[in-house]
Amino acid sequence: MASLQNYGFGALVDHPIDMPRVRRIYQDWQNWFTGETDACFEVDPRNQDGYVPLELAEHAKGFDQQDFKEYFQYYPWGRCPDSLRADLAGHYEDAITFASTLLEYIQEAMPVELASSLEEPLHAMIAKSQQSMLRVLHYPPLPADVEAPRAAPHEDINFLTLLPAADGPGLEIRSREGKWISVPNEPDQLLVNIGDMLQEVSKGWLPSTTHQVAINDDYRDTGRMSLPLFLHPRPDVRLSERYSARSYLQERLGELGVL
Repeated sequence: MASLQNYGFGALVDHPIDMPRVRRIYQDWQNWFTGETDACFEVDPRNQDGYVPLELAEHAKGFDQQDFKEYFQYYPWGRCPDSLRADLAGHYEDAITFASTLLEYIQEAMPVELASSLEEPLHAMIAKSQQSMLRVLHYPPLPADVEAPRAAPHEDINFLTLLPAADGPGLEIRSREGKWISVPNEPDQLLVNIGDMLQEVSKGWLPSTTHQVAINDDYRDTGRMSLPLFLHPRPDVRLSERYSARSYLQERLGELGVL
C-alpha cells in the first residue's frame, strides 16, 4: 500500500496472472497487427470495441499530437477474432477477479472515516460492470522521419489498471518532484496503478500518477506489446458529489478526442 500511496503504482511478482498466456497473447496479436486487419473489426465509435489504427489513435489530455500506437479494445460482449478470443477471455476473467480482491485489500487499508463514507464497497462498485476493458497495445517501430510519442504523459481514467510485463521497456512514471522514473520491466511482474476514478472516490488518498511510454534511441526500431486491463465501475456509481462514473468517463473521453 505504501507504494500505491506514494507513487500511485505498485509491482507484484507473486500474483495469479498466467504470464505464459500473456506472452502467447503478445505473439499472436503481434502477428495479427502486422498482417492484414479485417475491416469488420474497425472500432465502433459508439461502443468503443474493436481495432483502432495508428491514424485514429487517441491523444493524451492536453496534447494535440496523437500517440504512435495501434490497439484492439476487447470487452466480453464485443467483437474479437475467433482464433484469438479464448486467451483474451481467460486473461480478462482472471484479471477482473484479482482486481476485485485488490480493491478489498485497498479498502481495508483506508482510514476508517474514508472507508465508511463510501456509498458501497469498492469491489461492489465494479461488480457486473460492462465497462472494464482489455486493451491489446502495439507500439510499432518508430520511423526515423517521425517524431511522435508512443504514449504521451497521461493519467488513467479508470479505477485500477492491471498491467502485466510488456515485451519491452519504456514505461516511466513522474514523481511528485517532477522527475521521470523508469519502471523496471521484469518478465513476470504485474504492475497495478491507480486511476483518476479511484483517486476521486478516495478523495485524493490514492494518487493517479502521470506516466508515459518513452522513446529511447536504443529501442526506437523495436516494436512493443502491452496488455493493460482498465477496471471501470458501473456507470451509475457515485464517485463523489461532483461525478458519477458515467459523467466522469464521458468528460475524459471527450478530452482525449475519442468522442
